[in-house]
Amino acid sequence: MRYYKYSQYLKDKYGAKTYKLPVNLILTCPNRDGVLGTGGCDYCGEEGASFEEASNTSVQEQLLELKDPIANKYNAEQFIAYFQNFTNTYLPLDKLLDNIEQALEIEDIVEVALATRPDCISREYASAIDGLVAEKDPETNINLELGLQSVNCHTLKNINRGHTLAEFIDTVNIAQEYGFDVGVHLILNLPGDDILDVIESAKVVSALGVDNVKLHALYIREDTELGRQYQNGDLEMISLEEYIERVIVFLEHLDPEIGVQRLLGKAPQEGTLFVNWGYNYSEVNNLILQEMEDRDSQQGDKFDYLDGKALSKYRP
Repeated sequence: MRYYKYSQYLKDKYGAKTYKLPVNLILTCPNRDGVLGTGGCDYCGEEGASFEEASNTSVQEQLLELKDPIANKYNAEQFIAYFQNFTNTYLPLDKLLDNIEQALEIEDIVEVALATRPDCISREYASAIDGLVAEKDPETNINLELGLQSVNCHTLKNINRGHTLAEFIDTVNIAQEYGFDVGVHLILNLPGDDILDVIESAKVVSALGVDNVKLHALYIREDTELGRQYQNGDLEMISLEEYIERVIVFLEHLDPEIGVQRLLGKAPQEGTLFVNWGYNYSEVNNLILQEMEDRDSQQGDKFDYLDGKALSKYRP
């Protein structure tokens, strides 16, 4: 196994085949509703991180609708309630807790994963979530999936992200203080980032001891600022070969105990100007794996920089 696949990570963690059940609620984020900004991040379309349609149905209804079909299709025995779209912890606290409680009432849910921004978690929210889980189902884990995207503060500013690396580090500290797992989303080919930023991303998340990462290849939506730049010829995408290089280098510097959810993302066909260099998801994924095989490269090959290990370079 060239990298620690998320499916194996979950099986190791929970002892059985575990699968995500996505929950899509009607939400927004502070970078859209005027608190931080109104246009959102430069890459983010109207549908947010998911291109599945948000639902008016309850959390329980969505989970129950998906549970049996997913179990039958993938032989899943346990499940993660994945609140995947926009900024779930930006909800009023009582509404957020109600959503989590609905998920906790579903049988065989072993984890509640909350997609959110690094600047939308406080100790008040973390303490309330922790208290709810302790009361209702203390065996269920909470996983905060944080959209960091880049460790480069200049890149974060240039894409109108609305937060910096500091907020991410603070939120990881809060999450770990309450025993929550931490997932991190990273886009490895944002405009302005280079291979050094990719390496530093791997080092930062490894040093912080996060639990899992999800890698994205930037795709361009026509209803975004990057879409306008792309159509005007002001945005140049890196090559597929360069993206493959960045993924491999990232994995080589990543702690081998961190689960990797995926190596790139998918995009809706309608309204997308650029995605995965014209290849489908599986083709690019396979190209990355083949290149790792050809190089005999593995996750953690260059994980030699924590716990004083760097000193060995000077004192053999």
